[in-house]
Amino acid sequence: MRRSKYERPAHLIDNAERPRLTTSAMIASIAGADQPTRPAPFGHALSALAEKDDRVVGLSADLAKYTDLHVFRAAHPDRFYQMGMAEQLLMMSAAGMAREGLQPWVTTYAVFASRRAYDFICLAIAEEMLDVKIVCALPGLTTGYGPSHQATEDIAMFRGMPNLTIIDPCDASEIEQAVPAIAAHKGPVYMRLLRGNVPLVLEEYGYRFELGKAKLLRDGRDTLIISSGLMTMRALEAAEQLRKDGVDAGVLHVPTIKPLDEA
Repeated sequence: MRRSKYERPAHLIDNAERPRLTTSAMIASIAGADQPTRPAPFGHALSALAEKDDRVVGLSADLAKYTDLHVFRAAHPDRFYQMGMAEQLLMMSAAGMAREGLQPWVTTYAVFASRRAYDFICLAIAEEMLDVKIVCALPGLTTGYGPSHQATEDIAMFRGMPNLTIIDPCDASEIEQAVPAIAAHKGPVYMRLLRGNVPLVLEEYGYRFELGKAKLLRDGRDTLIISSGLMTMRALEAAEQLRKDGVDAGVLHVPTIKPLDEA
């Protein structure tokens, strides 16, 4: 017997009884309950950069609020461009602006940039060595909204792209430091973005971001954990747990995926 389209399947009714995953602005919190955070570090850093550089413009694919670009929009409304849910158009427009001497900062979700706009980024931006900065939220498994929003292939896909620098920052302070460094770099850049209330992790280590450089945050006699992005926070937590078990673990943070600091 054919089921009516208005009748919910039994497995959906069962699932409805389960508690729903709640997130803020489509991203699950990665900060601990007592961990210090800083709100919208990318949005504030880009706004500050634009005060000094009138070439800077911001573009969004209908996700300004969810990539912290709304901060830039409020500060520089005449330099903000809402491109709608059209990631391919977003990238091509940024390429055109770069050719006219502007420095476009493009924001969307990482999964949309890598899956939907790959060919446009490769041919129009990377191959042409244009000065476009692509900054994308929801890296990896930081969202509970399933594979449609989880960027699990973005780094693997973009590593093969010519001329493209890839940055995976750990925390709010590194994002703030990376923005002016990326702006000073001539050429296309892809940076993963942690948004909203972003944890502060690296300040206690006296860390300073340098494009292309890995940094040893914690030395260890027994083992070394090499990490990038938000996983460096987890690596430091793991190293502390290992210390309690008598294992001296070091942590090497590698924020620049390409070019890799081979030394």
